[in-house]
Amino acid sequence: MAIEIETKDCTALGDAELAELADLCADGPSRFEIGVLSKAAESWVLVTLARENGRLYGFSFSTLERIGGTPSVIVGLASIKRTAKRDTVLRAIVHDQLRRAVLAFPDEDVLIGTRFASVSGYDAFKALQDIVPRPDYVATGEERAWGRRLVKRFGIASSRYDERSFVVKGDDSYPEALDHDSLKPEKLEGYAQFFGPVNAKRGDALIAFGWAMADDLVKLA
Repeated sequence: MAIEIETKDCTALGDAELAELADLCADGPSRFEIGVLSKAAESWVLVTLARENGRLYGFSFSTLERIGGTPSVIVGLASIKRTAKRDTVLRAIVHDQLRRAVLAFPDEDVLIGTRFASVSGYDAFKALQDIVPRPDYVATGEERAWGRRLVKRFGIASSRYDERSFVVKGDDSYPEALDHDSLKPEKLEGYAQFFGPVNAKRGDALIAFGWAMADDLVKLA
């Protein structure tokens, strides 16, 4: 069976589905409970659900919006179940988010921004270009400004953010970030350096973003 993707307004997310999300999270490090998930449903516009044979294997809250006029897909709390198909599930969720981006912003490059709890999150950026932060690259002033914009969009106090390292200091709870565990972490070794300052026990997270180019997005339309 192929992974079945459904994206809908968060307002259509029912109690039974919230319980499904909580059950999925209970098996991973995030352990987000219904209260946190309910608040996420109020904060975000869309939720993408990935199922196989009716069973939930991953989800992601997100919104399509313009930040300072720039087309953006902002990804909030997300979690992928730890199975042998988890990379496929993540790829299917990202594919649907990019497909919706080209429908909302035709003929435009789109920024994709989120928070990573670990280096495995970079699996979600495989189709993107000009990723920040990335190995052997020094972010420009404008790119650091994008980091600050994303921090503001996530409702994080600027005092918790280090714009040099792109790291958000935690509050002793798991961050509302992309919770994923890569099947091939060795392919992400170059990005591991950015998690040196990340204190997982404190709930730190890395602000990261990349660009989906218009020429690539049009192939998904």
